[in-house]
Amino acid sequence: MFSMLMIMTIILIISVILMVLSSLLSKKTFVDREKSSPFECGFDPKSSSRLPFSLRFFLIAIIFLIFDVEIALIIPIIPIIYSSNLIVWTYSISLFIIILLMGLYHEWNQGALEWST
Repeated sequence: MFSMLMIMTIILIISVILMVLSSLLSKKTFVDREKSSPFECGFDPKSSSRLPFSLRFFLIAIIFLIFDVEIALIIPIIPIIYSSNLIVWTYSISLFIIILLMGLYHEWNQGALEWST
């Protein structure tokens, strides 16, 4: 028991020493304003790095993620049909698909699926 504790203490001390040494040796001696400024592919790094983000693109990406997760939830349900009660399975899938379709209908009414505006 004592030898195990001693080995763990030595490993801890060596790890701390290595972390401190790497931290001290990796510090840069000078701070360059050009290197610390944001640079984006061909844009002037002196101007604002924040460009206006398209809200429509964001909404379409969120809708894609939602439907992607829903498909990931539907796929494992198919093999379960053989090992579960058919009535319970049918009600569960029907409820899930109705909720999916209600969400799609709501997004359609809100205009989130309009691609050209």
